[in-house]
Amino acid sequence: MLAKVYSGSIIGLEVVPITVEVDIATQGLPSFQIVGLPDKAVEESKERVRAALKNSGADFPAKRITVNLAPADLPKEGPAFDLPIALGILLASGQLVADLSKTLVFGELSLDGSINSARGTLLLAGAAKEKGFDTLVLPSINAAEAMVVDGLTIIPAQSIKEIFDHFAKISEIPPVKKIKFEFKDTELEEFDMKDVKGQEQAKRALEIAAAGGHNVLMRGSPGAGKTLLARTFPSILPRLTFIEAVEMTKIYSVVGSVEEGLVRTRPFRAPHHTASSVGIIGGGTNPRPGEISLAHRGVLFLDEFPEFPRSVVEALRQPLEDGFVVVSRANSSAKFPAKFILVAAANPCPCGYFGDPTKNCTCLPGQVSRYQKRLSGPILDRIDIFLDVPAVKTKELINIPTGESSKLIRTRVQKARDLQSRRLKKLNLVANAEMNSRQVKELCNLDEEGKTLLAAAINKFQISARGYVRILKVARTIADLDNSKGIKTKHLAEAIQYRARETN
Repeated sequence: MLAKVYSGSIIGLEVVPITVEVDIATQGLPSFQIVGLPDKAVEESKERVRAALKNSGADFPAKRITVNLAPADLPKEGPAFDLPIALGILLASGQLVADLSKTLVFGELSLDGSINSARGTLLLAGAAKEKGFDTLVLPSINAAEAMVVDGLTIIPAQSIKEIFDHFAKISEIPPVKKIKFEFKDTELEEFDMKDVKGQEQAKRALEIAAAGGHNVLMRGSPGAGKTLLARTFPSILPRLTFIEAVEMTKIYSVVGSVEEGLVRTRPFRAPHHTASSVGIIGGGTNPRPGEISLAHRGVLFLDEFPEFPRSVVEALRQPLEDGFVVVSRANSSAKFPAKFILVAAANPCPCGYFGDPTKNCTCLPGQVSRYQKRLSGPILDRIDIFLDVPAVKTKELINIPTGESSKLIRTRVQKARDLQSRRLKKLNLVANAEMNSRQVKELCNLDEEGKTLLAAAINKFQISARGYVRILKVARTIADLDNSKGIKTKHLAEAIQYRARETN
């Protein structure tokens, strides 16, 4: 007898519908075969399914069982096919009679018949709705994540026996009810700007970066406070929107890191400079998102930026420019979103004290030059704000009063971001940093005085065309923080100041 159960396979952030066909033949020696390019985890599901059915009180047919995962030319991976295979065997053997033609099923089985969590729940739920399924059977632990998608009947189960009893009309599993998601307040962040002594110019620059989504490079000696500023930065970011939360949850769902249905806070990712290119950019045999995608709609902090491998730094070009990364492999390719704010920190030289007024640099001139040249022009061109972070003197460190709190700064950032959201709504953008050259030309107009000032700055500091566009974006953000409809000369002058430091 032949039975069909429907599931899905995740490639990148896309879902390919998979038909799990189970045939139980009365002729031939007893066997259990899975075909359709299964990987090792799928192959091992034979033993998990066999034990789970027996330990749940069902009969495992001592016949020739063939499972086909169609389409057969697509590689399948992961243990999420356990549950549809087990249901297919129950249907094909006549132990269960049910119509699952409009039901999508996935989940990993334990040997005792319980159902473990599975990766990619939100993606599979979205695909189920798009493909016309009306019911989703999934592990109960993943139910909250699936509730983000409207229009589906979600059946959460803790065991294969629960599902059997549900479809056999013995005891029904109540479908989950949709709940309202509330986002965590960033006041709960561990760090607060009021605890950062001094560095008022750096705080101002980070406020601008948070308001417009701009990339930042901080340079300074060890102990100046670069890392503290970077770790405090998330506390002044604007509120997370529902659409942004869904985008982030899809990424974290693929790597199995969703715990509360939706990712509710902006991510802060800080990979070490020894991390591999695949770990940061993404990749693998079956492409997986890297750190830049896990930082989507949040912050990617790269401390000791020049120490990262050249290949990794140069690979950041596309995501910094386009907001996504394409990972290509021989048998597949995947596109991952990567709209993050880059906050990078660098020392001025290998020892860290080149130009420091209190400590002597021990590096040779050639070492300093080579170290500073590790960051190429194309990468520096993609950074909006350059900051010098000098060390705070001990006397000032003790006597400086407490500064503005993150809550107060975030209020101004949120107002500026709201202005941008209304202005950029028709373009499907959320921040000034996302504008392309044409949009900048339309929305960042200058008066004659501003044009003269910008032309002089371009000639003096040898600013590239990309740098010119980024100056206008930053100036537009500064104007938004000032609640100004147009870009004034003072806004432009401050933006040029942050760009001019690139040449220092």
